[in-house]
Amino acid sequence: MRTQTKLSPADLRHFEGLLLEERRDLDVALGRITHTLDDVIEARNNGTADDEHDPEGPTLTMEWSRISGVHSEFEAKAATIDRALARIIDGSYGLCVRGGEPIGRARLEARPAAELCIDCARDAEARLRA
Repeated sequence: MRTQTKLSPADLRHFEGLLLEERRDLDVALGRITHTLDDVIEARNNGTADDEHDPEGPTLTMEWSRISGVHSEFEAKAATIDRALARIIDGSYGLCVRGGEPIGRARLEARPAAELCIDCARDAEARLRA
């Protein structure tokens, strides 16, 4: 059901620029969080840190869990951006991956990596809540 996007070449360049900028920023954030995660893992494996009895703050296990969750979110967002960039290349960017309908420009401006039109996004959100 997918057809070619109705976005102009200038529109596609605009959104590609937004996506590439977002991806670069995300790569920087991923690098920082990976370094932090590595530090926490090293501290957990060190064996000399007795953080389980520290009443002042979170344990290393709690920090590892929190940071690894953020890391996973960043990786998922990076994959979403990469899929959007691939859709620009294959000519399907700006079309809902579910229904093939155009994704509104306002939605793409707010979420350049959007894969779903607003109706499909609302439906998916409602299903998650149910």
